[in-house]
Amino acid sequence: MTTKKTATVTLSTISRCLAGAACLGGLLTGTLFVSSATASEITLNYAFFAPAQTFPAVQMEHWAKELRRRTDGRVTVNTFPGGTLLTAGNMYDGVQNGVADIGLSVTSYEPNRFPLLNMASGFTGIEVDSRTGSQVVYDLVKEFPAEDLGLEDFKVVTAFAIQPAYLHSRSPVRSLEDIRGMELRVPGDNTDVVEALGGVPVGLNQAETGEALQSGVIDGYVSSREGLMDFQYARSVKYVTDYPMTNAFLLALMKRQRWESLPEDVQQVIDELGAEMAYFAGDYLDNHIETSLAWAAENHGVETLTLSEEEAARWAEKLEPINEERLAKVSEMGLPAYEFYSRMMELIESYQQP
Repeated sequence: MTTKKTATVTLSTISRCLAGAACLGGLLTGTLFVSSATASEITLNYAFFAPAQTFPAVQMEHWAKELRRRTDGRVTVNTFPGGTLLTAGNMYDGVQNGVADIGLSVTSYEPNRFPLLNMASGFTGIEVDSRTGSQVVYDLVKEFPAEDLGLEDFKVVTAFAIQPAYLHSRSPVRSLEDIRGMELRVPGDNTDVVEALGGVPVGLNQAETGEALQSGVIDGYVSSREGLMDFQYARSVKYVTDYPMTNAFLLALMKRQRWESLPEDVQQVIDELGAEMAYFAGDYLDNHIETSLAWAAENHGVETLTLSEEEAARWAEKLEPINEERLAKVSEMGLPAYEFYSRMMELIESYQQP
């Protein structure tokens, strides 16, 4: 296996290349092809759309340091959080086009690209911590065929899940009557969840939500709770309703051709890190959310509201048809929707056992 590097052609280079006809093509094109055995260093560019203090970016930095350490300094990873290289809207296309070697994003930001994964992340009423969810989603992307997941052109570097999304609002929501008419930010492919509860969905990605909250364009948002601190959303919302709504899956992807260009020993280290980083990201987030909730309560008076059993049942009755519709819709696309859902629930149960 070879890696491709561009170098300046010097007299010493010409002398070396004259010893082997394999280098002649490189001289003619101005490009040298150096074998992985002699390549001294590899540089990878890793992009993410949210700021460096967010938990996916923390994971990204940890992965970069571990990869460098485990390859004895041979692989350097330049990280680009905060949309400095690629944004939420063009992350995976940017990886395919070679703008970045690795891109990390939320699959639901591209609903047509990952229908099976987005179906699963969009299920409501599933209470699961991030550590469990992250291990489950990583196992799923390893077990199911890449073609079924929309990943045939990519290598999955790692995958993880956020805790379920919860309703964050300016005014308290303790019932369906309270949510009626509220304009709420929600990822684009989960607008039906807000509609089913009587709210008005506003399709925004995470990068657009802060400004919408500050300007009063929206009354709240549906997302995981670390954003209260990481994005300073606690300055704009005062209540969190404790009902698990949709989830979110994040995938770190590399273009398959770029992956295949890496030396086998580097590939092995990246593979070893895949499951480790899923666990790391989930465990970090679970602890971080506890910190975020405590910080939001202490510094901004944010209160967590618990639905009564009767009210939670009302919400579930409204949302259960959406789960069923998603299963049926994705199955009609010829994808193994029911098998995927069944395996997901099996894995959740397995990881949740003491």
